[in-house]
Amino acid sequence: MPIPIYVKVMLWTAYLISLYFAIFWFLVLIDKEPNTKIRKIKKYPIISIVIPAYNEEKNIITTLTSLIKLTYPKNKLEIIVVNDGSKDNTKNLVEEFIVKNKGFNIKLINKKNEGKGSALNDGLAISKGKFFICLDADSIVAKDALQKILPHFTSESIAVVLPLLKVEKPKNMWQKMQWLEYIVNMFYKKLMSRLNCVHVAPGPFSVYRKHILKKVGGFDENNLTEDLEITLRLQSKNYRIVQLLDAEVFTIAPKTFKELYKQRNRWYKGSIINAFKYKSMMFNRKYGDFGIIQMPTIIISGIVAIILVSSLIYYGLKPYVKAIYNSIFIDFDFYTLIKTFEFDFNFLDLNYMAILVAIIMLTISILILKKSHIETNEKPNTYGVFSLISYLFFYFLVIGFIWIGIMLDFAFRRKQKW
Repeated sequence: MPIPIYVKVMLWTAYLISLYFAIFWFLVLIDKEPNTKIRKIKKYPIISIVIPAYNEEKNIITTLTSLIKLTYPKNKLEIIVVNDGSKDNTKNLVEEFIVKNKGFNIKLINKKNEGKGSALNDGLAISKGKFFICLDADSIVAKDALQKILPHFTSESIAVVLPLLKVEKPKNMWQKMQWLEYIVNMFYKKLMSRLNCVHVAPGPFSVYRKHILKKVGGFDENNLTEDLEITLRLQSKNYRIVQLLDAEVFTIAPKTFKELYKQRNRWYKGSIINAFKYKSMMFNRKYGDFGIIQMPTIIISGIVAIILVSSLIYYGLKPYVKAIYNSIFIDFDFYTLIKTFEFDFNFLDLNYMAILVAIIMLTISILILKKSHIETNEKPNTYGVFSLISYLFFYFLVIGFIWIGIMLDFAFRRKQKW
């Protein structure tokens, strides 16, 4: 049965959009990066680090320990833990840590559970620092991260500087694939940073100019992805966000598909909601490359993923479903089914243009993968060749499946569960 014309149109639209963005970012990659003069820290400013914590008894002490090891004057560090109504032992563990480390300015706020945005705003309200840092309670900060970040506030228009985020000691295949994904995504964000196209300042150690953060109204307490929303709001005010590749922060990645699905479902769903919230920026030249390139990408990437993965699943599984269906009529006599099965394949029937597009995209993807690991001082096969192959040829199916789940959530109006 031939592929319907409307399916061909959708597929080729998805192919060409994917190819366009792959070539676009490749051209950004090979273009010479402008030199930026980095300021030396002459006078250390006070830094406020706010950690929203909800049921984080497994991770909170590791996170706090990494902060007191920072190579930064401890009298210039203010650490605020906001216990967002935890039901576990988070509160007691933090209190014990404060007693054991009296030489550091560590504060604990206990409040009822109102969400991460509310916790961040409560910390922002009492913070004393010139710079405000949000830090997820399952993160580990490299001791020199702050020293590497602060010199990049070279202009008053720079509102946020972001660290290199890596997955902490991946143990299973899910985490190993995410380790590769994070490295590549950080490199893409570095490329985006050249064009001021960064669209999200994630929870682990994003450093803000506090007066700008307060000027734009702080964090949206009712938003599914408050980190993405605040970044879009800053972009709408024409502030700049800078991505670094040397100041390292580590995060604990989901260990199972269920955990990964829940996390990405929230992330991607939040990206769609916020893209529509700031739809006036889309294709708007007033916002430069961010309006023309990045805003449309937020929506288009999900649509392309759904089209490609749905078609791959449908046309990939169709022959096997048909074979199983036919077996019903021969009383599940698989010997007869196999003997009469016709392998209907003609080399001349292949869509060579689609193959060419796939080869170009795979080549660019491998080049980006290699370059991203060079820039971050890592090796693609650090956690084995199998995890690398799984990332290149399987992981995109997982992400596409999550996007399909989001489409169904919107269609059936299912609400996100925290």
